[in-house]
Amino acid sequence: MVAGTKRPTAGGGGQKGTPKKGQKVTKKFTINATQPTSDRIFDPSAFTTFLQQRIKVDGRTGNLGDTITVSNLGDGRIEVVAHQEFSGRYLKYLTKKFLKKQQLRDWLRVVSTQKGEYSLKFFNVVGDEGDEDED
Repeated sequence: MVAGTKRPTAGGGGQKGTPKKGQKVTKKFTINATQPTSDRIFDPSAFTTFLQQRIKVDGRTGNLGDTITVSNLGDGRIEVVAHQEFSGRYLKYLTKKFLKKQQLRDWLRVVSTQKGEYSLKFFNVVGDEGDEDED
């Protein structure tokens, strides 16, 4: 191989998925926790306040302002609306952190059901009752 300058390949460059300068970004995320809420093991209002305290904006927590709103829609659904770049993976990370803090991480998992929508579901536990009585 000959050492030389790199030539750009066909297809162009630039960043994909980022808005042009001057465009306003609005991202909407929904966390559906109706199943654990109906079983009364998950408190959506506590999770809403956790998100309001922990979401970082410009490297600082508690700096939501008007750019990010976290609201409890009732029935175990939480909505996060961001008017700036915001990652769904960051929201999933914070959800897992809350579940670990509440010691619910062993029973609940965070699953992406659609783009911008996460759902809290129980782990599928197969009944082990038949194994114990084999003596």
